[in-house]
Amino acid sequence: MTSRVRNTDDMSGQIIDNTWYDNDVSNEDEEEYPIGEYDITSSPNDFNIITLFHFIDSGAIKIPGFQRNYVWDIKRASKLIESLLIGLPVPQVFLYEEARNSFLVIDGQQRLMSIYYFIKGKFPKKDKRTELRKIFDEHGNIPDSILLDNEYFSDFNLFLPSQLPDQTDKFHGLNYSTLGEYKTAFDLRTIRNIIVKQVAPKNDDSAIYEIFNRLNSGGVNLTPQEVRMSLYHSSFYNMLYRVNTREKWRNLVGLSEPDLHVKDLEFLLRGFAMLIKGGEYGSSMMRFLNAFSKDSKQYSPQQIAYLESLFDSFLDSCSHLSSDTFQSGLKRFSITLFESVFVAVCGKSYIGNQLVAGQIELESLSQLKADPVFLTAAEKATTSKSNVLARLQRAKEIIRVQ
Repeated sequence: MTSRVRNTDDMSGQIIDNTWYDNDVSNEDEEEYPIGEYDITSSPNDFNIITLFHFIDSGAIKIPGFQRNYVWDIKRASKLIESLLIGLPVPQVFLYEEARNSFLVIDGQQRLMSIYYFIKGKFPKKDKRTELRKIFDEHGNIPDSILLDNEYFSDFNLFLPSQLPDQTDKFHGLNYSTLGEYKTAFDLRTIRNIIVKQVAPKNDDSAIYEIFNRLNSGGVNLTPQEVRMSLYHSSFYNMLYRVNTREKWRNLVGLSEPDLHVKDLEFLLRGFAMLIKGGEYGSSMMRFLNAFSKDSKQYSPQQIAYLESLFDSFLDSCSHLSSDTFQSGLKRFSITLFESVFVAVCGKSYIGNQLVAGQIELESLSQLKADPVFLTAAEKATTSKSNVLARLQRAKEIIRVQ
């Protein structure tokens, strides 16, 4: 059931092994996406700076969740603003059009956020940037109450020190409100934006993965879940973030902190997807999880609150289990075992809009782990429709809660 999982380390580019989970499914990370089958367009647009600012401030331009925090220092940000003020060309920005007036930044986050902060007149403090990113993701912008908080920001006055002691850069010390005659020219300065859009097929977003991987200048191969989290971010995903930090869940996963490449969050997504839509599975895990993620954006607050409580009740049903319960023979977390047990335990409760009552019977877990039908469906072609449904059905027949 176990194979080696290969991911690219963000800093070195080396191939490393993930050691905490079984790659007991067809490796989505290495799946090739036939981009030639899609109709993709890219078109240049010269947006002026004030328009780009309003796009960001209104939430029309969003920073994908997998991208790093804002990392520029004030000197580098000031040099960008100076280049724009004097008319020097700056690198183009790549945006992905996910819907009308809704764009994801593929490349250009640092430049766009430098402009945003300059016009706001505030520069983020280094030790608050991770927290500010969470605030930005939650609100779509930075609320004025946070911008005015000196704990998070200092004033953005251009820092352009001269190399010569007897010369001063004419923009040094200025801010957006004190640009004077340069302000209008700055507002109207244009930046070339390349808008990338998938035209067809309309209901299949799989080409987006390859678009991000090929155009993101960081050179980092994104996992499908990292891209999925950005494309389908929702209140449901916020709930997944919360439960992924539960101590009981971290104990079952065998990892004290959330996984850098969000594999643990993907396992939670799979569990809920199989619980709610498992009967509609059609042999492509990527498309199945994409479709479920898109559907989950429509879930009401009441639905999400119930699913969170249901998961907590599942964790309670596992409270007597050891930390290696969902591990394979090589002491790695087994997603096929977890999702099968999760669906078996929560299935009836979900249908009745109730919570799990009782604890999972240890003997039934041992029986499932040794069951020939279950093992066969978990060893080969694990994402085939027949094997997925066979695993789920066998777990329903064997797992007992008392």
